[in-house]
Amino acid sequence: MTMPKKTAQSSPKLVGENARRSDVDQPWEQDNQAWWDWYMTLADNSGEPAPAPERLASQPAASVADGLDAAADIDVASIRGELSTPYALTPDQIDSFRANGYIKLPRVLSPGATRLLRGEMVRLLGDAFDTRLDGGTKGRFLSLELAWLEHRLMRAFVLSARIAKLAADLLGVPRVRLYHDNLMSKEPGCGRTPWHYDAHHFPLATNDVVTAWIPAQPIPRDMGPLCFAWPIDVHKLVEGLAFSKFDTSYDRRILEVFREREVAVDDGPFEAGMVSFHHNLCFHSAGANGSGQSRVVLANTFYADGARVLERPTMVSGDWQKFIPGAAPGAVAASELNPVCWPPEA
Repeated sequence: MTMPKKTAQSSPKLVGENARRSDVDQPWEQDNQAWWDWYMTLADNSGEPAPAPERLASQPAASVADGLDAAADIDVASIRGELSTPYALTPDQIDSFRANGYIKLPRVLSPGATRLLRGEMVRLLGDAFDTRLDGGTKGRFLSLELAWLEHRLMRAFVLSARIAKLAADLLGVPRVRLYHDNLMSKEPGCGRTPWHYDAHHFPLATNDVVTAWIPAQPIPRDMGPLCFAWPIDVHKLVEGLAFSKFDTSYDRRILEVFREREVAVDDGPFEAGMVSFHHNLCFHSAGANGSGQSRVVLANTFYADGARVLERPTMVSGDWQKFIPGAAPGAVAASELNPVCWPPEA
């Protein structure tokens, strides 16, 4: 973790917001996997070391289970109970989240729950992309959404009252709805995820939005853990930078500004069972996957009940109507695909 030496303040080198918007104002017209295939090309990987070929070779699947239960039989009923049991937050943890825009919480999931989640996600992603994870696909970022609608086990993880209550408590709101789930696999050899903040992505007219990032295995540095720039107001340093849909210039300029301003970045590994939560205004990225195994993560995004859809969603929001069907720009975001996850509805 790099410690900050300067506080965030407006940068004299920034360009206008209008330039950023004009480049992306048209809607996205393809599916979300096509969106990810495009979006990952916007990351500047010029400073990233090339992964060693031997690291990208297929490795035994058991090695991803380091720190997880070794038992062959997992008590699914017990894990369902775990996912509905509250996790106690301290006032200091809440204050840290609100000051820095993110928090990494240990032992949110048990080893058994983590192993069960990984097994299900590997199966679903493998089936969806007709591939074998952990070495069968190189260099891509795979994404699958709305799995909770068709798969009971994923429904338990996505609509988990334990996770949703953490989201509500961190935001300080009484009720949160689901925006969407995202089953993600950063495959071996896949490069960095561009620097961004979710206020630029989600078509929601509120900043009461948080994403729970739930790794399905430990994530050492060479596997590409999520990393966070902090405190939360560092977004002010780059909020006027011109976004480019054609090249890596936006990501590269953010990297330059963060280095110039000596912005603090937490790029530490994730232990088994650790879950991070990041705010809509938190700038974040993720490293390249230089390991030989898939970096599998479930990301659940929640927002305060009552929020509306932006008047002008852009292509950076992707196929957003898939997640809020029937909701027009300016309308309340409360479709049948956006259930209230905390408090649990009867």
